Amino acid sequence: MKKLSAVQLKQQALVLDVADRLEEQGRAEIPGMTQCWFTMEYHLFPSSLLLCFQFENEQALETAKPDLLKWQKRLSGAMLKKGVILKDMRKHLIFTTKGPDD
Repeated sequence: MKKLSAVQLKQQALVLDVADRLEEQGRAEIPGMTQCWFTMEYHLFPSSLLLCFQFENEQALETAKPDLLKWQKRLSGAMLKKGVILKDMRKHLIFTTKGPDD
């Protein structure tokens, strides 16, 4: 695997910080949420960022779906505080039952 540049390391640290904070809030506020994980392509950042809230089962996922927009806004706001603008916040956070290895 190719070594990350200084800029890519900064991007990764920024996203990890935001993801960790949202995961902590999510676990406290959303029943059934197990973890938060993300994927991104560094050369297409921030448009390639995808944050996923993973749920333990479909029932927990369906219960949480009405709050999806609220969490998308939280992600957008948290990234904006870090100086990163997400043009379409709806594309960057999803609720799923799949894990990072699925």
